[in-house]
Amino acid sequence: MAEPDILLIGHVARDLISTDPNGGYRLGGTVSFAAVTAVKLGRRATILTCAAAGTDFSELPREVELRVLPSEAPTTFANVYTEAGRIQYCYTQARAINASDIDASLRRPRAALLGPIADEIRPDVAHVFDEETLVVATPQGWMRRFDETGRVHGKPWESAGEILPHVDAVVLSLEDIGSDLRRLEPIVEQVPLVVLTEYRDGSTLYRRRDDGTTLVTRIPPRPAREVDPTGAGDIFATAFMIRFQETRDPVEAARFANITASFGVEAVGVAGIPGREEVLAYMQNNPMREDGDR
Repeated sequence: MAEPDILLIGHVARDLISTDPNGGYRLGGTVSFAAVTAVKLGRRATILTCAAAGTDFSELPREVELRVLPSEAPTTFANVYTEAGRIQYCYTQARAINASDIDASLRRPRAALLGPIADEIRPDVAHVFDEETLVVATPQGWMRRFDETGRVHGKPWESAGEILPHVDAVVLSLEDIGSDLRRLEPIVEQVPLVVLTEYRDGSTLYRRRDDGTTLVTRIPPRPAREVDPTGAGDIFATAFMIRFQETRDPVEAARFANITASFGVEAVGVAGIPGREEVLAYMQNNPMREDGDR
């Protein structure tokens, strides 16, 4: 079996269409959006996930390789969008993913995305990859807690000290840090490359210099006609990882990711995720005007 190209680790979720736990659902979770994005961008995607028996994966592209670990329960989410922002509920959770679940055939991909949605990836997973693998983390799932109703709340990233020394880049959103930029500081201190996504305002790139200072670059957005924002951050993270692995240019990668995610929100679910040529054509026809480094 060939080594994976793009490895995606995390729970595939059942995203409920309403807040009724017994209602219909569509496939969700970081790895689901990431897999579609990778395929659309012309790369081979492998998902390692935990799921309950009977989970319907038919929404995923047939090109995606699935490695499914058994679990008694699925991971089930509901997303409610209000004028004040998104409210989330997590009703059930599949079992955690450990380093022992990552067999030798999965440890040397070109790039690996650690995409937890419910604190399901144990810290030791970040330690297992070959040094040539680009390892990117989206920590939102490590920064969530759930109350007795299943409602999702933010929390500090308690496992960060065990994970950050083993990743090459972190992608997170303003929502993940409660819009408190001070919470970025310990991450930027430990990871050479951090990208903060800022909704309609684009993203900001933090690059740690050899002298310990940080270069901050604003990456402007592509204006979008938003239809469905679910998964936008996952699309962004995957597009950024892929383009950075290809070019090793973080500014180019963040611009590429902004555009890919902006197309993605213009249709329901994964239908709006663009192909590579569409993104590159937009970049060529709309050269970036940087706000500048700070």
